[in-house]
Amino acid sequence: MSTSPVIVWFRQDLRIVDNPALSAAAASGRPVVVLYILDEETPGEWQIGAASRWWLHQSLEALSADLGALGSQLLLRRGHAADVLKKVVSETGAATVFWNRLYEPYAIARDKELKAELKTHGVEVHSSNASLLFEPWVSKTKTGGPYRVFSPFWRNCLRELPQPDHPLPAPKTINRPTMAPDTENLDDWALCPTKPDWAVNFGEVWSPGTQGASERLSRFFSEAASDYKDARNQPGVDGTSGLSPHLHYGEISPRHIFWEARRQVDARPEMAKSIDKFIAELGWREFAYHLLYHYPHIPHANYQDKFDDFPWREDPEGLRAWQHGMTGYPMVDAGMRQLWQTGW
Repeated sequence: MSTSPVIVWFRQDLRIVDNPALSAAAASGRPVVVLYILDEETPGEWQIGAASRWWLHQSLEALSADLGALGSQLLLRRGHAADVLKKVVSETGAATVFWNRLYEPYAIARDKELKAELKTHGVEVHSSNASLLFEPWVSKTKTGGPYRVFSPFWRNCLRELPQPDHPLPAPKTINRPTMAPDTENLDDWALCPTKPDWAVNFGEVWSPGTQGASERLSRFFSEAASDYKDARNQPGVDGTSGLSPHLHYGEISPRHIFWEARRQVDARPEMAKSIDKFIAELGWREFAYHLLYHYPHIPHANYQDKFDDFPWREDPEGLRAWQHGMTGYPMVDAGMRQLWQTGW
């Protein structure tokens, strides 16, 4: 067996449980370099905003602790992701790179080019699905094309496709390289605001990381799930799961949520309608990725051409009033002020 290390490139999969790339790397028996790259160049206009940067800092701290418990260490690097990854491959002599797939248009293009280039240098690349129940290309209409409407898409996923895989357990241990590459300091990335610290209340509302995600899921099923079908539409009620940021950063997998929801239905049949609605909301997330994959123009253009001539009003003063919750419309302003204080 080769003794050269392998690299796991973490992206939006900041967890050790049900992480196919990490599990495959650990199962190789070889030393594993676990890498996160802060790339503020490749996403272009889609780079993360300030509130997401706060979340990322906390999430990376949690991931680092979880990896440390397995005997590993999170390597942090900053820069153009393709260049940084190739540099780490060169530094470590790694012969294999594992990553979990992303589906944003810029990420698909980057990963496809990078995978081809690494292969020309004799480096194997293995990619896996860690972010979706059903990958965007597997659900097809009777004519073989993509779906454009949610309901038939979701029916096809649940009735015609194989059920999602069950979650993978975390690796029991990860072999650490004898000579680990130098890592950057997370605090030096300055992801969190300082003065003024507008995120001061975020920590009272959120606990980024896998443990926080698991606790939020458990709290949802014990407190809000029974009324979810109706309460999710009431702004004055804390009736949703609050899992979307945890899902975005991959601190919990949709497979984990899906199968726990199914378990809850089996245990409490009286909650079936509400929990089925909750599972359908996971389906809307799947549908969004389905559309993004098949219609990669939609981050920049209307999904339906009929909206191209939609009339917009240019009103800078009105825009500022909306942004700061000062429109005079109580429902609108309450939502925007909550957003400022909690990021939600």
